[in-house]
Amino acid sequence: PEPLAATAPTPPHVPASGDASRVGTWPWILRRVLEAVRAHRATIVFVDARGPCERVAREVNALAGEPLVRAHHGSVSHAERRAAEEALKSGELRGIVATGSLELGIDMGAVDLVMQLGSPGSVARGLQRVGRAGHSVGRRSRGRLVARHRAELLELAALARQMRRGAIESLRVPERPLDVLAQQVVAMTAMRPWGRDELARVIRRAAPWRDLPDEALDAVIAMLAGHWPAATFGHLRARIDRDPATGVLSGRRGARALAVMNAGAIADRGLVPVFAADAGRRRRVGELDEEMVHETRPGQTVVLGATTWRVTAITADRVEVVPAPGMPGRLPFWHGERAGRPVEMGRAIGALARELVEAVDGPGGEAAARRLLAEESRLDENAIANLLALLREQRAATGAVPTDRTLVVERFRDEVGDWRVVLLSPLGAAVHAPWALAVEDRLAERLGAGAQVHWTDEGIAVHLPATDEAAPLDPDLANPFLLDAEEVERRLLRGLDGSALFASLWRQNASRALLLPRNRPGRRTPLWAQRLRAAQLLAVARDWPDFPIVAETWREALADVFDLPALRRVLADVRTGAVRVVEAETPKPSPLGRGLAFSWLAEHLYDADLPLAERRARALPLDTALLDELLGRDAGGAAVRPEVFRDLEEELQGLAPGRRARDAGDLLDLLRRVGDLSPAEVEARFEGDARPILAALLDGGRVAAVTVGGERRLVAAEERDRYAALDAARASRRPARRS
Repeated sequence: PEPLAATAPTPPHVPASGDASRVGTWPWILRRVLEAVRAHRATIVFVDARGPCERVAREVNALAGEPLVRAHHGSVSHAERRAAEEALKSGELRGIVATGSLELGIDMGAVDLVMQLGSPGSVARGLQRVGRAGHSVGRRSRGRLVARHRAELLELAALARQMRRGAIESLRVPERPLDVLAQQVVAMTAMRPWGRDELARVIRRAAPWRDLPDEALDAVIAMLAGHWPAATFGHLRARIDRDPATGVLSGRRGARALAVMNAGAIADRGLVPVFAADAGRRRRVGELDEEMVHETRPGQTVVLGATTWRVTAITADRVEVVPAPGMPGRLPFWHGERAGRPVEMGRAIGALARELVEAVDGPGGEAAARRLLAEESRLDENAIANLLALLREQRAATGAVPTDRTLVVERFRDEVGDWRVVLLSPLGAAVHAPWALAVEDRLAERLGAGAQVHWTDEGIAVHLPATDEAAPLDPDLANPFLLDAEEVERRLLRGLDGSALFASLWRQNASRALLLPRNRPGRRTPLWAQRLRAAQLLAVARDWPDFPIVAETWREALADVFDLPALRRVLADVRTGAVRVVEAETPKPSPLGRGLAFSWLAEHLYDADLPLAERRARALPLDTALLDELLGRDAGGAAVRPEVFRDLEEELQGLAPGRRARDAGDLLDLLRRVGDLSPAEVEARFEGDARPILAALLDGGRVAAVTVGGERRLVAAEERDRYAALDAARASRRPARRS
């Protein structure tokens, strides 16, 4: 590829043309984007999220006074994205502003230039995006990286250097993911019956499960067949049947539709489809976040795909709009999660920072550092001046710059006088996240619930509870990051369990494993309802650490999200002195500390937008009798009509219309959920004649007859031993409690 051109916004202390230094960075960036779009036949501008994508497209068109570009992201419908792609190829559009939706597998024709606003996050992603330009034989790819603020310059400079070197990060393939395995087992058994060993042979032909343990496969099969304790997991419906005599696995009624409607591994983000009336028919134009929809009313206008739409109706599962050209509209927001910086990229950033500091301190001085940035990273003069000024200011504030061999621990008081202790490190969130959870557990042990910990790709921020402003910081809290590898892992396992990250991964894994599926085609399940159901299921599953999706959530967090080997190396290097730790107490945040402090502020400023079921909750003790006295009300509260309880009981017992069993699978689910029933009680809960199906289940060993209080009762086969023990205890007059 041609050498990458990297540039940066021009702050006041660097000479600038025009008035860019007075109006800020974004107007300057938008003008540069417009200039590039007008100077080329076809330009793609990449950004890191859907919200900025819509904003940049709208502002560039407003500056141009005509529709030169369109937005292209995952919430724009497939048809609208295809229309934008074809318009760019034909020359009707001059540019597209896109997220990763335009990154892979799309032929964009003769694109002249790719602009990347901010960092793409990895070398592989950067090369893939720049490769969209000049994508034909004999042509060269041309890309321009634009920093949105000074702190981003170091990452972009390292990224450009790594891209020119072709230093792509290593690929990490998930090993033995049990949630995807569960989905595949349901899909396979929905097509035809499988023997257990035959199924295992086919599964192990796929690389992720090549060495899948028998215990893990059997646990997944037991979960899908509903063989977990009925008293605990009775509300989970079985997805497959397993013949106890032959071990043959087959799909339950509706398994094929379930597998088709819930296929795929992409987590549901709670997006509501948007439909527009067009020539008497409805066409899908995109999606909006359900929290955005909750704040929107009919008659308001929104921008989607750089086009303004007026909302005409909002239903439970869709938003209906009509075009509103020329009208101002609200820019939508989406809650997304960006992948953390790879450790290889973090080390490259740290290595470049170290080389720049060594060059400045060497005989060549700043001139040597300028040559390094110009020749290896292709930064322009403004970018070089900004980056070197940033490094100078950081060293003046803390005495050191964080690199691959130096970590900086900075302490300062915030606006209300509380202490902030931040670890400045370039290594990325895959290292910082497990480190931060271990630090949080250590502080919780020492301070209770007072300390708060936040991590980003740039480091870890700790907010300590309020103290006397005149009192110095406790020496034990001045550097809470010094932990050994064994302590980190022990505290991580304890801290991760109650974290929002664990709850989020659990919900996604349970959905992929078809434990929380969509039940009807074309109808979405609100994300808040998914979170509520996931939290209820997690509360039960926590007591069963060998439940396969609990194990999968731990595996994903520790192996896919975190990079524990890299964290162990860092901690070992700190202990041996290969990585030095510089501590500094500053009157205000340093230049790099400001970014981390602002990220912490943004996290808590919008805390109300976080999923309620995915936050750590702490119950408050309450004296209800005292509360009743204070409120002046009867402690009994308002009476509930008896028929409400009666109707609910009939539904839970499978006696209400529409809740009765219809086949053998439903009857097994009923016994697991309700418990032991007499033959007559089974008949009352079955649509039609239950006797032939019940006889077949008894002959096949899937239902067992037990004695309860001298009466013959029917239970699911896996409950037989428990009932036999209860009956023996009752007969010998030993106290026993039946659940």
